[in-house]
Amino acid sequence: MKFDIVIIGGGLVGASLALALKNSGLKIALVESRPPAPLPDDKSWDSRIYAVSPGSASFLQDLHVWQAVDEARITPVYKMAVFGDDNAARLDFSAYDIGCPELAFILENRQLQAAVWDALNRHKKHIRIFCPAQSASVTWNESHAELQLVDGTMLQGSLIVGADGLNSWVREQAQIEVSRHPYQQIGVVANFSTERRHNNVAHQWFRRDGVLALLPLPGKMVSLVWSLEEDQARALLDAPEAELCSQVRNAANGALGEMQLVTRPAGFPLNFVHVKQLVRPRLALIGDAAHGIHPLAGQGVNLGLRDARELASTLLMRGPEPDCGDYLLLRRYERTRKEDILALELVTDGLQKLFAHPNPTLVRLRNLGLGITNRLPLIKDRLIQHALS
Repeated sequence: MKFDIVIIGGGLVGASLALALKNSGLKIALVESRPPAPLPDDKSWDSRIYAVSPGSASFLQDLHVWQAVDEARITPVYKMAVFGDDNAARLDFSAYDIGCPELAFILENRQLQAAVWDALNRHKKHIRIFCPAQSASVTWNESHAELQLVDGTMLQGSLIVGADGLNSWVREQAQIEVSRHPYQQIGVVANFSTERRHNNVAHQWFRRDGVLALLPLPGKMVSLVWSLEEDQARALLDAPEAELCSQVRNAANGALGEMQLVTRPAGFPLNFVHVKQLVRPRLALIGDAAHGIHPLAGQGVNLGLRDARELASTLLMRGPEPDCGDYLLLRRYERTRKEDILALELVTDGLQKLFAHPNPTLVRLRNLGLGITNRLPLIKDRLIQHALS
């Protein structure tokens, strides 16, 4: 079967790219090993959440995905309070101060995944979905690429897009070099109800044992994202419910009062992954296949959606060039994405190392830096504007 573009990976980023190209006249195939689980009937909460920037929300709205998410499950963030580890240093961000309605939106992974797949299923006329399907082999030729599935199906495309995650099979098959290091940390996530209202404020503490964030959910609920050393994280995951709530409350300095567990905690290992090339002839990488950053900035999903948005724009604006897999065309996409990706890699990796270091001089300097930045509105505005995109 012949296609113009074959996207491997039907997560949020890969599916969004397919939807962005649905009216392009290009023949699109999407290959995914398993569809998202249906939303539960009991209205329970997903412990994995996204902090979606206004720019990403606008992109998803253009795809008619954002409108399909239950508004009652979306929480806007109006302010963000960031604390150092000396109980004094603080950095505040406010949407009001920069004339924006909100800094971000907090919503569940499965709500957004369900919405994007509903949209895919509405556009099967333009997007051919192979799911469940496993890739077996891929070869790149001068004029096209060929993907063979485990069931023997052969897909031919002018362009293969790898959107298959941090441990990308596509990237490995293309032998694209990566540099990576584990943080020796586990990200612990869970949802809690709180004694006090969060007032749509996201809280974050750069603690010496890791970065803790409490992100606002509807009502008096918050989502925890806490990066901890592996032994500490495992102990927290195994802790009785009352002890878990007590540890989180104390780590957050009682900012929201007493806490009660809503969803059991889960953990995932944290790694840094820098990909040397985003494109090759007839190949482009997007999302976690193209980068892996620490979650302390909450920008991983937005970075991936900007990949999808930019690659779609490059392909739609290719002019008289009929070949979607042309290397010079794909290099346009790579050049526009490199700066954004590198900036977030440097910031998140640098902050993680800075706040994990026990050196007393660095402890003083990093807390001093938060306080100084808080008094410099031009720098704060630059930081916010980048996060809004």
